[in-house]
Amino acid sequence: MASTTSPIRVGIVGYGNLGRGVEAAVAKNPDMQLTGIYTRRNPSQLQPLNVGTPVHAMDVLLSHKGQVDVLILCGGSKDDLPKQAPELAAHFNLIDSFDTHARIPEHFANVDSAAQGSQCTALISAGWDPGMFSINRVMGEALLPDGATYTFWGKGLSQGHSDAIRRVDGVAGGVQYTIPVEDAVNKVRSGVRPELSTREKHKRECHVVLKDGADAEAVRKTIVEMPHYFDQYDTTVSFITAEELARDHAAMPHGGFVIRSGNTSAENKQVIEYRLQLDSNPEFTSSVLVAYARAVHRMAQAGQHGCKTVFDVAPGMLSPKSAAELRAELL
Repeated sequence: MASTTSPIRVGIVGYGNLGRGVEAAVAKNPDMQLTGIYTRRNPSQLQPLNVGTPVHAMDVLLSHKGQVDVLILCGGSKDDLPKQAPELAAHFNLIDSFDTHARIPEHFANVDSAAQGSQCTALISAGWDPGMFSINRVMGEALLPDGATYTFWGKGLSQGHSDAIRRVDGVAGGVQYTIPVEDAVNKVRSGVRPELSTREKHKRECHVVLKDGADAEAVRKTIVEMPHYFDQYDTTVSFITAEELARDHAAMPHGGFVIRSGNTSAENKQVIEYRLQLDSNPEFTSSVLVAYARAVHRMAQAGQHGCKTVFDVAPGMLSPKSAAELRAELL
């Protein structure tokens, strides 16, 4: 591995919270150059963080083939990425943050088919979970085969669950926080291997703004009984004003822990913990995407085509430093 000698040309597809985070992260990496933002909105109405960043309509993207080394896809996992990633992997090296865990094998197969056919390199599901947490789950299991793995999320604002409560009849706005149950975390950290139900690991805290005339009790009941989102958790619903929502809940903090508890002998137990504490979920996810975009470019240059995941990337590939610099400074 060698240091990149010319800037990696990066294109951003989609410009919501994640796209803005990627723009900020690219600016912190001198070996990268943002060549443009591609949007489905009117380009003239989009204001990038950095004046002078080119903004293009999505329908011109294919005409820029050869001008972008890596595309970073910043759309949503529900509707955008399943369609965009395979279509664009037929023309570009790319990376996405697809996070619907149950559908990752299907998404991988679709993207791999497109990327193999075009001799491009595409990496899916980069972020912190899936992504950094995934790596630490693998490491924990490999190092402590006699053990158990526990993943806790929060305390943090869940964008998907917040969207779910905003879709409830009578709700004008709202946010939802995922909170690890402290007693469960402490048991796992102690080296005990408890069997924990969904309810025993996390609780959910909702802050809701009601529409005029809405029935607060009906809204609360709909939320706490919502299948797949809240029905398996201890969920509290607090009603607040729109002013309180804007003042107190505009940030997007998140984080969590991956803990592997195991034994190396009958007498000795070991605990491995990886923790994230994030002021901004999308900005950190963006930083992960940008680091892995560097690896995608390097793999593409080495002829490693097809679809990849974080499991396929050596840690040194993420760094702008050369292998010799990494050995001297960080090993």
